[in-house]
Amino acid sequence: MADRIIYCAKLKRKLPGLDEVPFDNELGRKIYDNISQLAWAQWAEHLKMIINEYRLNPATLEAQELIMKQMDAFFFGEGAAPPPEYVAPER
Repeated sequence: MADRIIYCAKLKRKLPGLDEVPFDNELGRKIYDNISQLAWAQWAEHLKMIINEYRLNPATLEAQELIMKQMDAFFFGEGAAPPPEYVAPER
């Protein structure tokens, strides 16, 4: 099956889109229509940092709401800011 090409709202270029809607709500559909596989992979890495730095339990409603807000900002807003105390690892 050929990749579905979309114009990625995050990376501002045409790239392969996601294979399926990531979750069943309006944001999930918006991501499917406008976010590339590459941007989704970047989000996955950013999400790990958010979960660890905020010490979130993704099973809680409060954590899920924070993650959704961060996800929307990461893809469609100003970008999701890291927690105030976050120090990026040296590479």
